[in-house]
Formats: sequence, structure tokens, C-alpha cells
Amino acid sequence: MEESIFTKIIKGEIPCHKVYEDEFTFGFMDIHPIQPGHVLLVSKRQVTNFFDLSDEEYQGLMAATKKMARHMSGVFPDKKRIGVMIEGLDVDHVHVKLFPVDTGEQFRHEPDMNVEPDHDALADMAKRLSIT
Repeated sequence: MEESIFTKIIKGEIPCHKVYEDEFTFGFMDIHPIQPGHVLLVSKRQVTNFFDLSDEEYQGLMAATKKMARHMSGVFPDKKRIGVMIEGLDVDHVHVKLFPVDTGEQFRHEPDMNVEPDHDALADMAKRLSIT
């Protein structure tokens, strides 16, 4: 299997704005966020299908998701929810998307992938969200 962009990020071959890391999970800011504060939590082992994770990896990723969502709720107290999405269509590597939202419409926003990321804003947000 060819290495995914997420595997290259985890290995440090591609830079990221890291916010979380443990034995099974690596977290960083999405460079094309659905909403400001959009975090990606990825399994450290490259797996295509969410349900092909080992039980330990699955539990680790879900525990990290809960931990990050609670932390994000504190960082964004004015938001109604921390949205969680597991879809795995854009990158062939298990990942969870978390982002602060008030409405369902915000959940469905599609970012312009052709716009250059604002790395200063992402770095500032990563500092606010980091729990590593």
C-alpha cells in the first residue's frame, strides 16, 4: 500500500500544526477547515477501513476523540457542539474530523481546496487546541 499523506505527516515528512499525540493517534489542524478549529485525528497505523483497526487502536482513537472534543468545548464555549465526522473518503487512512459548530449547515460547508492555507491562523489555533 502506498503511504498516505497522513502517514507522511505522522513521520514528519510533511509539516503540520500538531495538537495531539498518543500511542495510537495523531492529531493536527486541517489545512482546509470546514470551520475554524477543524481538527483531524488519525490512526498512527495506516488502515483504510475504520473497522479494520484492532480493538485497541479503535478504543484509543475513540478515547482521543472524546478527549479532544471535550478540550475543544472548553476552547470554543460559544459553540453549541463539537461536530464529529468519520467518513474516510478523501484520504485512504482512518481519520476522525472534529470541528466546532452551531448549526447543521456549518457541518456541511465545503472548503475551497484551491485556497492557500493561512498557516499563521492555523498555528495560532493549534496553540489554543494543543493538548500534547
